[in-house]
This record gives sequence, C-alpha cells and structure tokens, in this order.
Amino acid sequence: MDLASLTIGFIGYGNMAQAMAEGFVDQGVVKGGQIVACAGHFDKLSKTTAKIGAKPLHSATEVAVAADVVIIAVKPYLVESILKDIKTELAHDDKFVVSIASGWNLERYQSLLLPETHVVCTIPNTPVAVGQGVVIAESKDSLSDGQRRIFEDLITPVALLERVETAQMSVASVVAGCGPAYAAMFIEALADAGVKYGLTRQSSYRLAAKMVQGTGALQVATGLIPAAIKDAVCSPGGTTIKGVAALEQHGFRGSIFSAVDAVVGE
Repeated sequence: MDLASLTIGFIGYGNMAQAMAEGFVDQGVVKGGQIVACAGHFDKLSKTTAKIGAKPLHSATEVAVAADVVIIAVKPYLVESILKDIKTELAHDDKFVVSIASGWNLERYQSLLLPETHVVCTIPNTPVAVGQGVVIAESKDSLSDGQRRIFEDLITPVALLERVETAQMSVASVVAGCGPAYAAMFIEALADAGVKYGLTRQSSYRLAAKMVQGTGALQVATGLIPAAIKDAVCSPGGTTIKGVAALEQHGFRGSIFSAVDAVVGE
C-alpha cells in the first residue's frame, strides 16, 4: 500500500471532512480522484466533492468497500449505527479506519467492530485545509506497522500529528480543535480595534491574522515558552506591557481557562 494507489473514503462529508480532503489534495498528498465520500444529502455531496474532483457515493457500505482508508466523519451519536452496517466490510488487513468523531476511542470501537479491524482515533482541526492543521491521535491504535506509516504519510503533510494518552484526548481536542474558534475571535477583536483607529478592514484582518500565524510559527520553530516571546516584546515602561496589563485586568487568561473548562467539563 502506498499513497499513490490509496483510495480514501469519507463516511460523512461535513466541514471537517471537507477540510481534510481539501488539504490532502491541495498539499499533493493524493489526487481528488482517489477520494470517495458519502453523506446524508446526495445532491449537496455531489457539489462539495466536485470542488476537488472526488467521487460521491450513495452509502457507507459503498465507501467501506471502495476505500483503503475509511475516515469515520459522521456526528458522534451516529457512529454506532453506521458501524453496525459496515463492520464486515471494515475487517480486512488491507484496510484501516481513521475516526475523527469526538468522544470515541480505540476501546469503544473495538467493542463494536470485528477483532481483525484496524483503527486509529483522531481529532483534527480545520486548518488542515491549508496544510497548517493539528491532528490529535490516541497513542494506542490497532494499526499494523505498515498502516501506521501510511497514516503518518497521509497526515503529516497537512498537520502536526500529536499523539496523546487516551485520558488526554478530550483536553487536547479542546486546545487544538476548539482553539481555532477562540483564535479567530481574537483575530477579529484585534482587527476591530485596528479599524477603530483608522485601518481598513482588510488590512487590519491581514495584520492580525499574519501576526497570529507568525507568532505560532516562531514558538514551534524555536521551542521558546510563550512567556519568553511575550517578554521579548515588552520593554520596561513600554507600550506593549501597558497593553498586557490591560488584558490581565480584564481577565484575558482567566477567560481562556473558562472556555476550556466549559468544554472539557461537559
């Protein structure tokens, strides 16, 4: 099995599945014709798959039969009912399952699937669409060594692949999976402040977004703790430290903790 001969199948083709498929094609991991998908509304599916040249199929069974890598991308409450219909088709050594369903882990899949089924559980985030994503993967899986290499070859061109223990999947998925929403809100707020003082809307968006992108890239490239990056910008008595103080006075860090607590505590 190699990437050039793979067929990737999505069962469910919502926003996250589309982001992954677009990332795979745009980053040259696979061609659009190597992707098949099914979803609840075939007419809509036909339009969304056409964007990348993927093939729409009518059922989960068709996807499970056609694909070498089957990505379970339906809403979490639908996973069990979907698996009942396709567990025989998934139980092949030349096939493996990638779950992107929140709240599902290897143990839960193994309780429903046939013993010979190969599964890895993940949570991706939407920046995979532009090759700048994060994919959280449960540290244990039932892939063979060869399948694990294929999985890594598939994911690493579009995302940082971060393996975590089962117990940490939930909080890791909040940091990386919900984080884009929080980051987008910060970009929007910072850009709004720029507009308040005369920047054009588009210029302000570009400056704020590129700043966030660059700061993240700096941290990843250097390994510096975020405090060191912050301190490097905060001259004694300078303008930046005054802004930092204002953020602290308004509970900036505490609000982030609260946002994570609200999701992890569900």
